[in-house]
Amino acid sequence: MHDIVFLDRDSLHATVRPPAFAHRWRDYSATGADQVVERLQGASIAITNKVPIRLDAIARLPALKMIAVAATGTDNVDLAACRARGIAVANIRDYSVVSVPEHTFALMLAVRRSLRAYAADVDAGLWQRSTRFCLLDHPIGDLAGSRLGIVGYGALGRRVAQIARAFGMEVVVHSRSRIDNADDPQVTQVPLDELLRIADVVSLHLPLSDATRHMIGERELATMRRNAILINTARGGLVDEAALAEALTKGVIAGAGFDVLSKEPPAPDNPLLKLRLPNFVLTPHVAWASAGAMQTLADMLVDNLEAWVAGKPSNLV
Repeated sequence: MHDIVFLDRDSLHATVRPPAFAHRWRDYSATGADQVVERLQGASIAITNKVPIRLDAIARLPALKMIAVAATGTDNVDLAACRARGIAVANIRDYSVVSVPEHTFALMLAVRRSLRAYAADVDAGLWQRSTRFCLLDHPIGDLAGSRLGIVGYGALGRRVAQIARAFGMEVVVHSRSRIDNADDPQVTQVPLDELLRIADVVSLHLPLSDATRHMIGERELATMRRNAILINTARGGLVDEAALAEALTKGVIAGAGFDVLSKEPPAPDNPLLKLRLPNFVLTPHVAWASAGAMQTLADMLVDNLEAWVAGKPSNLV
């Protein structure tokens, strides 16, 4: 009999089927960092989307045998502590290969075509008072004929590349691993600095780690073209937010579309929250969250539990 505790059930708007093994299940809508140990006492399986499970908590949970992360990113779990204790950690992979790329292009189009600025003009009554049939007060650019630089080339990066080519964009890629051109002959792989210099749009699709934290900072932003835009639907910590706010304010780059911040929910003093610029669009970490993607995630989550209990673990980190 396994005791299963889902620490932040309200983060997943989907039907979670009961696992096909003997178990007891407890849901908590949300869990604070100071409640983790209390709520996981006696649990053999913990499910978390974003609730941190750190070394100090792991040390006080002797019954814990598995952590099922209801997401792809595992930076909220102390993986080294889990390995030392023999605790299995499984994540969810490739569940949002439709949702995240679609949101990526929604942000891309919103920034490139000044949708936020034009919608605000209509709300302010400017179109209604115009002497012309249209307003042309903000720049409008096409994706077709431009160059997209994709940083990170897993399942999401590949899907973004596929959509970009349908838009008529040229694609260049920076990846930490070598891309086999036999599998993807259209890929042009370049160093990060070169990608930043030549891309009209830079889109991030890689996990957050010590090696990638603040990989886009003041120097990298200054390397980008002045007409370039930066899109981030991956992790907020990949970008130095203070440097980005300054770059947008000073016109170092043409715009940005973000779905993630370094701390979520964000602190009120986050510099990106203070921006009131027509060329910056921020959404609250919802790129992953289409109804279809969340149901796929829920199904894969239970698949991971059942596979581990059956002695055939899948998606271990």
